[in-house]
Amino acid sequence: MTDKVVQRPGIALVTGGSRGIGRAIVETLAQENWRVYFCSRSRDSLARADQELREAYPDHVSGWLCDVAQEDEIDELVGRVANEEGRIDCLVNNAGIGLFAAVDEISGEDWRQVIDTNLNGAFYGTRAVAPIMRKQGSGWILNIVSLAGRHPFARGAAYNASKAGLVALSEAAMLDLRQYGIRVAAILPGSVGTEFSHPKPDTDDSWKLAPEDVARTVADLLAYPDRALPSLIELRPSRPPRT
Repeated sequence: MTDKVVQRPGIALVTGGSRGIGRAIVETLAQENWRVYFCSRSRDSLARADQELREAYPDHVSGWLCDVAQEDEIDELVGRVANEEGRIDCLVNNAGIGLFAAVDEISGEDWRQVIDTNLNGAFYGTRAVAPIMRKQGSGWILNIVSLAGRHPFARGAAYNASKAGLVALSEAAMLDLRQYGIRVAAILPGSVGTEFSHPKPDTDDSWKLAPEDVARTVADLLAYPDRALPSLIELRPSRPPRT
């Protein structure tokens, strides 16, 4: 009689995981037996999500307070996860904000806040986990971007620039890290039905992607054979309204 082999769950870190797309990613990975750490910069949002997720997925989910725009905070969080678990198998850079105004009207403070969170935060996270993944010889870094990174829109100068930069960062990191067994991919969703998109009352948003659609893409990538690297995925609603 042979001993039963118990498969160790993968270890994932999801930024901006307390709501929206990030929350859906945390739940999907927990359902698939991953051990998921997530963070939020909002203490109230974190506390609420952490309680709900711990109740739904005991021993699978843990929330931490962290502002990814602060280099020292993301470094500390990555270090804590690595020390506690001994490895990090997946980083999902999902945290993001949107502040919208015409390019000649947006303030320097708002510009910096968007770039610091959406682009610099992903860079800090990537740089922090890369040595850990290089040492273990494997890992995924998944950046949740936006089709705005390739298709800019009016009044979105800061957001467009942050997402275009994140596409470039993703592709450069993929080329730098793939020889070490680290796979980097950018997921570019189109319109997603979350509170981030500020839905108008009495508006039918059923045509939009659901957060779970993006989460399913993350889970599918993590299940890809080691030899394959889908590095840039555009995800669109299948039946948008006719214009």
